[in-house]
Amino acid sequence: MTRSTGVGSWPGEDAAAYAEAVRVVLGELDVPYVPELPGRGATASMTGRALALLEGLTVDLQPAGWRLVGDGAPGVDHRRTRSLLAQDLDAVEEQAQGWEGPFKTQVAGPWTLAATVEKPRGDRVLSDHGARRDLAGSLAEGVRAHVRDLRRRVPGATSLVVQVDEPALGAVLAAQVPTASGFGRHRAVHPPEASELLGAVLSAIAAEGAEPWVHSCAPGVPWDLVRGAGATGLVLDLSMLSAGDHDTVAEALEAGTTVALGVVPAVEGEGLTDTRVVERVQRWLDMLGLDPTVGSLAVAPTCGLAGATEAWARRATTLSRQVAAALT
Repeated sequence: MTRSTGVGSWPGEDAAAYAEAVRVVLGELDVPYVPELPGRGATASMTGRALALLEGLTVDLQPAGWRLVGDGAPGVDHRRTRSLLAQDLDAVEEQAQGWEGPFKTQVAGPWTLAATVEKPRGDRVLSDHGARRDLAGSLAEGVRAHVRDLRRRVPGATSLVVQVDEPALGAVLAAQVPTASGFGRHRAVHPPEASELLGAVLSAIAAEGAEPWVHSCAPGVPWDLVRGAGATGLVLDLSMLSAGDHDTVAEALEAGTTVALGVVPAVEGEGLTDTRVVERVQRWLDMLGLDPTVGSLAVAPTCGLAGATEAWARRATTLSRQVAAALT
């Protein structure tokens, strides 16, 4: 059975928009998710959302972005991220009463956080071996608590999925993350360390009985490394795959790994129909010699929907369901 799901982000800037997003994903998708509305500001961004989960580390918000401040009591910015996440989960809990089926949440991964969060004295966490290890460990513990909380809030969830968002992973491995000055680039992280720290977060998810998926809609993602780190699901933009990636993804499907294909445009597509999207997926499967029933296939938008209109976000979600049903 091909299932429908989404990446996570949604347009909107207030509580009413959030409630509507929850209503749509619960009503339309086979694997609904905890929506994210980054339009509300830094505390609701992908980074801010993940920092709300940290255990043992605190952060604050500077003009240049989020910064670690140590292991003391959370400051006002950190408390705001946690408060906003709690409010959103309250809305999910209220509307998910009676829901039975899989349910998904999302969190920024350790390498994307290391590439975007600063150390207490400046520059990215990425520049310090110890700091990036501490950040990954803190995130792993926080995600474990998040899974337990979500299981309590959505008791009808037959399975929980935690999607780890790693849009910066390819850049981290390719030494493409700029330094604070903007004139240099951070050194490339070696694949064994990249796999180890990503694997620490994925293992924490699995230890709580949830499914660890990894998402990126950026180019240059090492999907073989992601699988080796312990991901049981891959969420990707089909148009971003290289020639070698197609074989890796096909092998993953045949091995039982869930593959959520991003094939529905994240921004409005003129004259787009479910038939055209179905034909595209079928052509891809034919190219690889695969049947639509192989493995665990899912359909999703190509990336998050934060840049879409609210009308297109709803339409893209409906299209994902229709395409999945047609493939099934």
